[in-house]
Amino acid sequence: MSDADRLGDRLKHEGQDLKGKAKEAAGKVTGNEHLEAEGESEQLSAKVKKAGDDVRDVADDVKDKLT
Repeated sequence: MSDADRLGDRLKHEGQDLKGKAKEAAGKVTGNEHLEAEGESEQLSAKVKKAGDDVRDVADDVKDKLT
């Protein structure tokens, strides 16, 4: 995977996190529990994807050091 692809993934996941935070905040302000929960879910999904990005980066670093 190219560096540009990795950066694109990281930006996409950060955007998903921010979108989730906005939904959660909007849900809290309006009293919409469904929207609040949806925002929390999006944030959790983004967090998992970010962790996957980190694991992939570490694995690639190890691979590079071995070759």
